[in-house]
Amino acid sequence: MKTAGFKNSFGKEGKRRKAAMHLIPNLFTTGNLFCGVYAILSVFNANYLEAAIAILVAMIFDVLDGKSARLTNSTSQFGLEYDSLSDVVSFGVAPGLLIYSWALSGQGTFGVAVMFAYVAMGAVRLARFNSTVAIADGKYFTGLAIPAAAGVVASLVVFDHYILKMGLESKPIVVLIMTLILAFLMVSTIKYRSFKDLKFKGHRHITYLVWGILVLMMVAALPAVMLFVVFAGYALMGPVEKLYWLVAPSAGKKNVGKVDPSPVETRS
Repeated sequence: MKTAGFKNSFGKEGKRRKAAMHLIPNLFTTGNLFCGVYAILSVFNANYLEAAIAILVAMIFDVLDGKSARLTNSTSQFGLEYDSLSDVVSFGVAPGLLIYSWALSGQGTFGVAVMFAYVAMGAVRLARFNSTVAIADGKYFTGLAIPAAAGVVASLVVFDHYILKMGLESKPIVVLIMTLILAFLMVSTIKYRSFKDLKFKGHRHITYLVWGILVLMMVAALPAVMLFVVFAGYALMGPVEKLYWLVAPSAGKKNVGKVDPSPVETRS
């Protein structure tokens, strides 16, 4: 009887630990959702800088959510759906409202349409990811991830607040072009590196450490500039890399087709 009671208590303790492991990533997801709601409220109060910072903080919670779920081996269908719904709020609706209120409110119906295109394409991107997550290649994302697109929007607001200070005429044009490009990239089939295949072994981890320190130093020195450079650079990395691989094979074929003439030996 004592042995059975011990086994039951041990089993209950294991279930409690498992439930606690599932709770950790969901708490990070809740933090993500809270930041998204706070960003929306900040937009309503015309506190655009606060809204942008809240979106950036939501990205931190989103990263911690995924990392903690993988480390604790507590991934679940519920967590996946909860994370996606939170992402729609924090990286879809909140940046969309920020885009419209900050730059496109004077463009009438066209501004609303562009804002809706961003939100809708972000939702489609998440739906496509959820439907293919079981067969997706872990090294690459298909299309620009919605948190990365939201990072471009939020970092641009911070960049403009401290550095750019765009005028009333140029701001709507820049934001319109940027929003349409982001909407297209999210639903495109362009591959983006997930950086999950980095190998921290041997001499490579020293190289990664040095680059990481340099990037952190630059972000700490010029956060308003470097945040936008990092997010915009990642958004452009997919199209640039695809263009490179389209051009490189054709250049290789041309080089293969050319045969270097061998020197002709002459005798007198």
